[in-house]
Amino acid sequence: MFSTVRYFIKTSVIFLMIGIITGLYMALAKYVFKSGYTQELISAHTHLILVGSVMMMIMGVALWFFPRAEKDDRKYNPDLILATYWIMTIATSSRFIFQVTANFIYADWIHYSIAGSSFLQVIAMILFFYSMWGRIRPVGSHIREAKGEKF
Repeated sequence: MFSTVRYFIKTSVIFLMIGIITGLYMALAKYVFKSGYTQELISAHTHLILVGSVMMMIMGVALWFFPRAEKDDRKYNPDLILATYWIMTIATSSRFIFQVTANFIYADWIHYSIAGSSFLQVIAMILFFYSMWGRIRPVGSHIREAKGEKF
């Protein structure tokens, strides 16, 4: 397993832990301290777990699992994959921080920052899967299927 894969997977685990801690805070705020929270905190918690943890885990495992790019594949670029890791990590972290901040104060610039961070996440995912598209192919399973093997 090479380093970019480890970046994706380890970062996804960190996002999962932060998301779970945020969920714990929300449970304590509601049920123990009876103080409550806004929709922003629910969105921050959910988004960190689903995009930060699940999507980044999928991206890391896809990078590790799928076969190497063919020699003539012009879309696959390891530098672009690493750039998408950094864009995704920074955008997800920023969105989480801005949404947690929006839970406590209201300011238009925070909401614009949330939208900008979301936009960067979408761009990172598009770039990642554009670059990976050629690697998503059969490597032998089509031969076994032709022989009648079932999966």
